[in-house]
Amino acid sequence: MIGAGAVGAGTAWHLARQGHDVTLIDPSLDAPLQRSNSHDQALNGTAASLGVLMGNVFRRSSGRAWRLRQRSMELWPQWVERLNHPESPLRLDTPLIQLASSPLESERMQSLAKQRRELGLESFSAESTEALQTSDQIPWPNPGHGGLRSQNDGRIDPLALQRALRRSLKAEKVALLPARVTTLHRPNPGDGNRWRLDLNTGHNIHCDVVVICTALASAQLLQPLGHEFPMEAVLGQVLDLEVSATSKAWDHWPAVLVCNGINLIRHGDNRLWLGATLEQGEEPSPEEPSIMRRLDGLAPNWLQQAGVVDQWQGLRARPSGRPAPLLEVLEPGLILASGHYRNGVLLAPATADWVGQQMMSTTKIPAS
Repeated sequence: MIGAGAVGAGTAWHLARQGHDVTLIDPSLDAPLQRSNSHDQALNGTAASLGVLMGNVFRRSSGRAWRLRQRSMELWPQWVERLNHPESPLRLDTPLIQLASSPLESERMQSLAKQRRELGLESFSAESTEALQTSDQIPWPNPGHGGLRSQNDGRIDPLALQRALRRSLKAEKVALLPARVTTLHRPNPGDGNRWRLDLNTGHNIHCDVVVICTALASAQLLQPLGHEFPMEAVLGQVLDLEVSATSKAWDHWPAVLVCNGINLIRHGDNRLWLGATLEQGEEPSPEEPSIMRRLDGLAPNWLQQAGVVDQWQGLRARPSGRPAPLLEVLEPGLILASGHYRNGVLLAPATADWVGQQMMSTTKIPAS
């Protein structure tokens, strides 16, 4: 396995549980799991994510994207149960609420709720939005068109997930190699008919199967082999805000509140994450955080008055000219599972499940 984000680490853990001999390679494996000083440099993947799980509220009801989301939402409770441990606690936080920004969006939400009641979706009116809150509670932004409540969507803390995965990887005897793969070499008799991976440490390792989960770095590894999978960087900025409020004032707050495409996530007694922006390229715009904070003119006074405690930014890998994610067996022993764009954490279980199925179809076990 190459890549130690939620997808890479989750897939390594899943394959190890299937009985494969797995090595996980990534330079970040010896780095602390934190976001300190992250506003100075963009983070990649899971470290920057808010961990939002929007599986059941997905607009389409067919196709690969829908099937992957449904498979992940089926697997996430099982993953949490297996990964949760006193040394690395993990839980799913629910529900997720989306606020409708227009009458048309409200109609679509009502239709979706009718179709997916069995998945825990229900719509509510603008009047209900106001009735849900009392004068001593922090008011939601209110576009005035009601919204959609998803009882089973929500979020998982990405850093808690990484801690749980690292503990479980060690428990499953996965070899953790903090290095960067510089070159892939196809199997040949001189290497025992196994893939050779050159590392930036000057060493190399050999394996039967290579699984690439390296987001923006995937194209660089694959291009010398003749596989063209260009990726676009999409940057997202997140604000960590301090709100002047008592813990009781948050009682009605869901795990995730979505307004105009922006996630508002309470953490702690008086803290709120606000994110994330969608910016092309790797350089953050200084104006985007303030634009995001206004919520297109819907930001309540308390949100505008909240103090900024921290700020960070992260890069997502979006495939160019192809739908996300990229799940392909490129040639015997070479599997690509990358380019998840904004859904790496959400789709980690479904991706691991897919890779596991591809591994079952190969005659070469163990894998690396």
